[in-house]
Amino acid sequence: MSSEILTSVDGGVLTVTLNRPEKFNALTFTMYDAIADICTNVPADGSVKAIVFRGAGGKAFAAGTDISLFRSFETPEQGIAYEKNADKVFTAVERCTVPTIAAITGACTGGGAGIAACCDMRVATRSLKFGFPIARTLGNCLSAATLERLVRVMGEARVIDLIYTSRLIEADEALRIGLVNELVDDHEAVIARSDALARQIAGHAPLTMRATKELLRRLRQRPDEVNDDDIVGMVYTSADFREGLDAFLTKRKPNWQGR
Repeated sequence: MSSEILTSVDGGVLTVTLNRPEKFNALTFTMYDAIADICTNVPADGSVKAIVFRGAGGKAFAAGTDISLFRSFETPEQGIAYEKNADKVFTAVERCTVPTIAAITGACTGGGAGIAACCDMRVATRSLKFGFPIARTLGNCLSAATLERLVRVMGEARVIDLIYTSRLIEADEALRIGLVNELVDDHEAVIARSDALARQIAGHAPLTMRATKELLRRLRQRPDEVNDDDIVGMVYTSADFREGLDAFLTKRKPNWQGR
């Protein structure tokens, strides 16, 4: 396991810490793969009964994907592969056989917000900033599968609002709309509360948890699938995406051209 992902087990609770505090826990491809692996390979011996995801450093859960990783993107296939891998990770979190809790401090954006949205429960600090500000940063897009997940959690109107305006949801609104289950004051409190909640859940009947998770997942399934490769490939090879990437990395305002 990379040092970018720390894990520990205590009392049936597996704590997964995103450990790049100097980068606000921005996610690398290795971190994404590790999260998918953890969720897919929960021990079958009952030693893990719940998982808590949290960010190191006390300032962020995860500030999306590390932007520098997009420097090499030149072909439609790279953008499509990136979004399909994100879907693989989010699916692994959703299909995890034990309850999952996101303990969110501060910034929870992009891929970090996607992971949190796929967890069963979310506890956040009052410094929460949740969203997908891609329309004012890189000018990329979310896949159909990711958008569907967000619509399920927040509703289509609010997803449109978030993407179009690039605003971030703050704590009181998040609690009001049911995006988070509880609010606490600070990082220490969110660690304590998420751990207590996970331990409470870990003490309950595991088959009840597993059955409920799986049946809810089946209820969410749609018989039709949307093929979004043409849209994703177009966006990730556009001049605007290259402009957004360069503007972000050089800390200037992007000059969008719509092509």
